[in-house]
Amino acid sequence: MSNSVATSARNQFPGTIQEITASEVNTEVIIDIGDGSKLTAIITNSSAKALDLKPGSQVVALFKATWVIVSVDTALRTSARNQFKGKIVSAKPGAVNAEIIIEVPGGNLITAIVTNESFSTLALKGGLEVLALVKASHVVIGVK
Repeated sequence: MSNSVATSARNQFPGTIQEITASEVNTEVIIDIGDGSKLTAIITNSSAKALDLKPGSQVVALFKATWVIVSVDTALRTSARNQFKGKIVSAKPGAVNAEIIIEVPGGNLITAIVTNESFSTLALKGGLEVLALVKASHVVIGVK
């Protein structure tokens, strides 16, 4: 059985909930996706309750390729909770947008879609070290 869920989200990471912190409105969920990598998701308290999330729960963290921001400044300071340094393994321009596939530590792959203008301006190409950024509020959590 596959660890992924059939969705249109290109980025799917199975993992284990490591920590949950609830506030008045939202719940922060930290997910261990293996090899020391973690993803942080911010979801509503009602979603956390409906999914019956607890530390140790097995989940799948998902985010769309269009929600990934790519930076060539790997030391960039940003408010994005999820920051992954990696190397571009594939960079394909299309008619309007380009698809960038980034290998991050542990062998995980993150797919990003950027405009062709950004593709050219940042000179994105295979082998380039980049930083992939994903806001915690853009991470969706699924359970089986």
